[in-house]
Amino acid sequence: MTEQQQASDDAVMTRIGQAMMLLHGGDREEARNRFGEIWQQLGADGDPVHRCTLAHYMADAQDDPDAELAWDLRALTAAEGKAARTAAVRALYPSLHLNLAADYVKLDRPDAARDHLDRARAASVTLADDGYGNGVRADIARLELRMREA
Repeated sequence: MTEQQQASDDAVMTRIGQAMMLLHGGDREEARNRFGEIWQQLGADGDPVHRCTLAHYMADAQDDPDAELAWDLRALTAAEGKAARTAAVRALYPSLHLNLAADYVKLDRPDAARDHLDRARAASVTLADDGYGNGVRADIARLELRMREA
């Protein structure tokens, strides 16, 4: 990777991070606007890691469960592309499937929710025993409990 390409990649991730800060700060509309601008600039042939990351967070910025599902599906599609088969993207699989499971719970589609929850659990074995990995595994357990109680 050239130094120029790495700087460009870092700039995209910085912009995604800035939009995430808006989202976590409660400005969902501005976060959606910024994510949308970046998405348009990336285009269909954009870096799969960027597309996956962006779609993953854009889903969280949605108010409509169907729109959230559509963005989570885009994130998974980007992660499954040939060019995206990197360790960084594989580490996102548990979270991607967990988000899809939660989307399907919201949409009262328990079979699809269960399928993605099972995929999240299976993929989580690759996660490190660290804050991120433990957090994702705890989220999987919470959603599973919530689904059993429903």
